[in-house]
Amino acid sequence: MNKKTVRDIDVNGKKVLVRVDFNVPLSSKDPNDDITVTDDTRIRAAMPTIAHLLENGAALILCSHLGRPSSPADTQFSMTPVAARLSELLERPVQTAANVVGADVTAAAANLQPGDVLLLENTRFHAGEKKNNAELAQQLANLADLYVNDAFGSAHRAHASTEGVGKAIQAKGGTAVAGFLMEKELQALGTAVSNPPHPYVAIMGGAKISDKIKLIENLLDTADKILIGGGMANTFIRAQGHETGTSLVEADALPEAERLLGKAGDRLVLPVDFVVTDKFDADAAAETVAADGIPADKMALDIGSKSLEKFKQALQGAKMVVWNGPMGVFEFPRFAVGTNQLAQLLAAQVEDGTEVIIGGGDSAAAVTKAGLASKMSHISTGGGASLELLEGKTLPGIAALDDK
Repeated sequence: MNKKTVRDIDVNGKKVLVRVDFNVPLSSKDPNDDITVTDDTRIRAAMPTIAHLLENGAALILCSHLGRPSSPADTQFSMTPVAARLSELLERPVQTAANVVGADVTAAAANLQPGDVLLLENTRFHAGEKKNNAELAQQLANLADLYVNDAFGSAHRAHASTEGVGKAIQAKGGTAVAGFLMEKELQALGTAVSNPPHPYVAIMGGAKISDKIKLIENLLDTADKILIGGGMANTFIRAQGHETGTSLVEADALPEAERLLGKAGDRLVLPVDFVVTDKFDADAAAETVAADGIPADKMALDIGSKSLEKFKQALQGAKMVVWNGPMGVFEFPRFAVGTNQLAQLLAAQVEDGTEVIIGGGDSAAAVTKAGLASKMSHISTGGGASLELLEGKTLPGIAALDDK
């Protein structure tokens, strides 16, 4: 994780290819209106890196994916509205390219002067992007002298614009480094992986245990406590021999849940009560029952108040907390109480000196929805990337960067 950053390179007079994460939501109020960016959080997150490079005399070529287009004909995924919003934030023109690579892109890049910004078209409009096509990677590398990856959210993907181009730049004598956002992610999550302060508590939520078996396994080597909530808690409760009614349970994962319970002992902290209902509906009537007393016709959609109190006790004195996954169906206000109260509890602990890292994805969305994002120590911009990093995996988009 000890990678070179934009601080370590001289960019004056250089053309710099920057992989950013501009995968932002778009919409239009009316079919006849232009499509616009509805949430520019990810664009703003890249601004420190972009501003640093421009202030130090670079010409920038930016690239990003956007959505899941099936072909370049999916014009609703064009980067044009993103360029418009970026131009407003930078208070300078942002040129756009009609393609990812090609003669027109090469010409536009060649004509860039220091301070100019060119945004390439959606990288996923090119069939070679997700295949990590060597020819595409080389064409991208040929546009610039240096490469900066500031898209942590895509660092777990071995794509042409995240891994292949870095290697291609290096092969021609250039440098591939991390941007400030990538550096911030590596510092926060890297500490949690390799050298966390103790007591260290991990909180795992979300729907499925199967998605996080490797993560829990890895955390058992480092964390002092692992608190379990969300739908995945049901599988652990069933593995203990209790009935779970109509709650979501992964039958295939029960043996793994039993194994993890045996390995972890009292370090794995499960809910002691649940908020249950008879149907998956935002307005369904709810009641709180003990974890070992879920009625046959009810499903658990949130943790209860006694579970929150138990979690609060487990978090006492923690120096670092990593949270990945909500405690219930936080999209429904009635079943978002556990998630929201846990977020409030963690925000208070930050004030007392605890380092609280939110591991992206639904956890980040829940904290933001609760209005507590600014209270946390760090909120990761990459759901899948942060999960894989916490699992101890090597992320290709990071491995491809130059070591210090």
